[in-house]
Amino acid sequence: MHSKADSGRVRIDIEARASYRIMWLAGIRELDLTQHCLKTFGEADRPHINTHQRRQTLHLPAANPPIAWYLCALPIPWDWSRNAHLAFEHAPGETWEGNALVPGLGVRLANARPILGWGEHSIPLDASGRTSRLYRTCRNWQFAWWLRRNRDIPDAPPLPEGDGDENGGPEQLMFA
Repeated sequence: MHSKADSGRVRIDIEARASYRIMWLAGIRELDLTQHCLKTFGEADRPHINTHQRRQTLHLPAANPPIAWYLCALPIPWDWSRNAHLAFEHAPGETWEGNALVPGLGVRLANARPILGWGEHSIPLDASGRTSRLYRTCRNWQFAWWLRRNRDIPDAPPLPEGDGDENGGPEQLMFA
């Protein structure tokens, strides 16, 4: 039996049809466009995802939802073209089912809908970092620019000097 409080909760069912080295979900509340990969989203909500489980279900809180959610998965062996990405937002009563950009990661959303139409074209021509392949090809950074242009989202506070990946977050894999 589900309570009324659960009726607006986002449910995400994930089916990994390929092996993934890294998989994460970020609830985006702020942006840091001086960074790429996960750091683009500042201090994000981070529910646990188990990369070794083929099927898993996450229930995200309905109260105070982030502006958007972003699912990212990097395959084994790593291949930029097979990276899985799905941006979505809270949408009570809506459902969606499909692939997270690539056929290897199937997703079903309840009380949420995907955010489509973003990509490299979302980055302003004069954006600092646009000429860097690390930034320009980073789909997280592309989506962050879409958010900047289409949603009211604050800037993240600056990172402390020397703050790098040594803090235990997902490593940054680049387009080679």
